[in-house]
Amino acid sequence: MPASPSPPQTPAVSVEDLYRANHDSLRAWLRRRLRDTDTVADLVHDVFTRILVKPQVLETVREPRAYLVTIARGVLNDHHRRQALERAWLDTLRELPEALVPCEETRLIALQTLHELDALLSRLPPKARGVFVLSQMEGLSYAQIAERLDIGVRSVQRYMTQSFEAVLTLMDD
Repeated sequence: MPASPSPPQTPAVSVEDLYRANHDSLRAWLRRRLRDTDTVADLVHDVFTRILVKPQVLETVREPRAYLVTIARGVLNDHHRRQALERAWLDTLRELPEALVPCEETRLIALQTLHELDALLSRLPPKARGVFVLSQMEGLSYAQIAERLDIGVRSVQRYMTQSFEAVLTLMDD
């Protein structure tokens, strides 16, 4: 029995070609969602940086523009999450008595650490992230977390182990 012909392969697009063909439209797409042109430029840069880290993915991309928009959505979500985190941090600082307000350098270090922790948590599976937040941010016991999430205490322990391993990896970097 003769082998059926394989479908024609679309040639892989290079990062350079992708950039040239889509930079302006990606910039316009982000500008419609944000008003700050400096931020838009940074986010476009972040999109292409993510692609440069894993260029081999481009070999399988059939719709380069759709692929870029998908990455841009993730970058935009990360940006909004970072902004919310910064607002919460600044709100917390405003509520502190003046004698306890850290110096500018300490505030920047703490904010950078919060960003790193947020990035780390965003890479965890949703259940592990939820368990970690309930434990470390809300101070719930493993039994309380298990009850709230309707899972077993052993699952809570497994998710916490996964989360702590990720945090330790961040600390090693």
